[in-house]
Amino acid sequence: MLLLLIMMVTGAEATCPAWAPARAEREIARLTAQLARWNENYWRQGASEVSDGVYDQLSARLTQWQRCFGYGEQDESSPPGVTSGVMHPVAHTGVQKLADARAVSQWMAGKRDLWVQPKVDGVAVTLVYHHGRLQQAISRGDGLKGEDWTEKARRIPAIPQTVTGALAESVLQGEIFLQRDNHIQKQMGGMNARAKVAGALMQHGESQALSQLGVFIWAWPDGPQNMDHRLTLLRQAGFPLTQRYSQKVTRPKEVAEWREHWFTTPLPFVTDGVVIRSAIEPEGKYWLPTQGSWVAAWKYTPASQVAEVKAINFTVGRTGKIAVVAQLLPVKLDDKQVQRVNIGSLARWQMLDIAPGDQLLISLAGQGIPRIDSVVWRSLQRTKPTPPVQKYNALTCFYAAPGCEEQFLARLEWLGSKAVFDINGLGRAGWQTLHQAHTFTHIFSWMVLTPEQLGNTPGMTPTRAAQLWHQFNLVRQQPFKRWVTALGLPLSRAALGGLADSRWEDIVARDELGWQRLPGMGSTRAQRMVDAIHHPAISRLAQWLASQKIAGF
Repeated sequence: MLLLLIMMVTGAEATCPAWAPARAEREIARLTAQLARWNENYWRQGASEVSDGVYDQLSARLTQWQRCFGYGEQDESSPPGVTSGVMHPVAHTGVQKLADARAVSQWMAGKRDLWVQPKVDGVAVTLVYHHGRLQQAISRGDGLKGEDWTEKARRIPAIPQTVTGALAESVLQGEIFLQRDNHIQKQMGGMNARAKVAGALMQHGESQALSQLGVFIWAWPDGPQNMDHRLTLLRQAGFPLTQRYSQKVTRPKEVAEWREHWFTTPLPFVTDGVVIRSAIEPEGKYWLPTQGSWVAAWKYTPASQVAEVKAINFTVGRTGKIAVVAQLLPVKLDDKQVQRVNIGSLARWQMLDIAPGDQLLISLAGQGIPRIDSVVWRSLQRTKPTPPVQKYNALTCFYAAPGCEEQFLARLEWLGSKAVFDINGLGRAGWQTLHQAHTFTHIFSWMVLTPEQLGNTPGMTPTRAAQLWHQFNLVRQQPFKRWVTALGLPLSRAALGGLADSRWEDIVARDELGWQRLPGMGSTRAQRMVDAIHHPAISRLAQWLASQKIAGF
């Protein structure tokens, strides 16, 4: 089970850090202490500085390190002892976390009368009813003792203040949650719901936020053994959600189906998975923290993953800007294997203070592009690479030269993209192969390659060579404004649209004021335009395009 959790967190086979024993001891000690602080904050206040997903993944990372370096594993998720507070009539057991469908199947084997419920994301509470009235509300605390939340609970409309019948003398355990209208977990995520609930409950004085809270009862220690009867009594007493969101299951497939259903269906609360429980429970006097063998949770796959930085790399883009990229130990997000994430500019890298060995929280942005959400853990040893000297700009590396390799290749890649000539199937690696085989002089040298030369390119089939030669020929027929784009001139989109009937000589003749009169061309852009047009490299490229009889030149 432990190995399953580690593999779920890392998204790959767990690997051991290449640390000296002294460093391993310090790194393990620091992460152990941090997890203990987060754990204490979570159990005592119901909230944490980090999400459950981050905590679980870093906890698994610690376990991995402990296994790597021969340390005894410690359970950092156990509740810390509470020296003062109100004793729970029945202890909170917590739930065992199951890593995947296989673990769910193993856990369900041999158990009877099983039910699945949404795992409501809120703050756990004990409600004590005596003579039909709410006598006490106690926070979970360490599972044995907690804070007295009775006065707060009396001001939460969703918590019945009086009950009758079997519930008149009862102890209930449940989740105080933030009420939501049609919350779809898959689309909306966690929304920091637990922290909002904890904040409302710990706020001193009157709080309007209490009226926005609800309660979901998930346990009735020593209640009716028949689950259907138990759920009916809870509904009649003013706790309708438990019956509405409890489903009897017999097979792991049914659990998976309800898990997916509640993940994609509008609900009145935030969830982070499902809970499977057996209606067959021991007497409440035997319940102990972390000992609830009859209940387990299967959480949703995190929308983000903690990934370790393997190295920091620098790349020079088409316009000469230096971009910083973090190379990662592979993690899986959805069905995507992520090994690199773009940090951005040198300034952002320095601001985020990222070094090899750090742990980043990674998620997928639009179109499945990996992004950095936050730095969740920094390695003790801060060894950063030295960035390259900024000597490139929008007017460098139109011609192949020593030191220009990256920017030159970036320019070629951009020419083949949909933004310019849309040359199908020729990405960065393809351009690099062509450049290495035929030693391009400038960014348009590929236009004069013959079918024979393309056919002799390493790794290129005759069919592919013919297709590529045909596409290169079609490029020659592109309109003039597309060639202006290819030269990288700093024109606004609106100004570019007005060049349909222009020629290169018209562009060269226009001065700064002339460019400013065009839409989207301010003084700064107009000056950059004039500088670019008269730059020697661009002038030579324009002459070469004229020699190739490209329209407009």
